[in-house]
Amino acid sequence: MPLVIPGLTTTSEDVTQEWANKLVGKTVSDNSHSETNFCKKDLPQKCRVIEPGMMITKDFVPDRLNVHVKEDGTVSHVQHG
Repeated sequence: MPLVIPGLTTTSEDVTQEWANKLVGKTVSDNSHSETNFCKKDLPQKCRVIEPGMMITKDFVPDRLNVHVKEDGTVSHVQHG
């Protein structure tokens, strides 16, 4: 069984859940940050915001955060890959 030390050992699922907690239900904007808004510059370097109907590549990049937004611009879910 692998050694797990809280705060030192994290999995991609933990990181994904952290981003989901920060983003789901908020809108993503270019320059502001508030209770209902999250600024794009605060997202990880390897990140893409995916809008409905948007064409995306199917390549798998384990450390890339995919932020899925709904028609109204709010984040519906996030995933790594």
